[in-house]
Amino acid sequence: MLTGGCLCGGVRFEIDGALGPVIHCHCSQCRRATGTAFATNASVRASAFRLRAGAELVREYESSPGKLRAFCGRCGSPLYARMEAWPALRRIRLGALDGDPGRRPEAHVHVASKAVWFEPDPLLPRFDAEGPAALAAPGPA
Repeated sequence: MLTGGCLCGGVRFEIDGALGPVIHCHCSQCRRATGTAFATNASVRASAFRLRAGAELVREYESSPGKLRAFCGRCGSPLYARMEAWPALRRIRLGALDGDPGRRPEAHVHVASKAVWFEPDPLLPRFDAEGPAALAAPGPA
């Protein structure tokens, strides 16, 4: 079981399923949403993700058609993203987790739009765009 939440502690969640691959996304939207060089995310089945507190604080912003980014409306912490085309998945922001997710980053994606002042880890595979579909897959049921 993984737990996590926002900076102010108002939103709390738990995950009782396996995480999919951990990736660093360098797209301009992830950079702007986090205020950093990239966002570190992993997919999880929506059925394994539960809000335990603060559901009324969660706000969603449609950053592109069909893609909703969820964050705490009080402190602004990014929590997860969801795609209307893939309702069975959530993309968890690993920085919101309390402990060790048990997985390590496997790739950098959208490197073609990375911050000019940052160089991704050369030991991980790099993809100019999204990379293989397997990088978005959730963990086993």
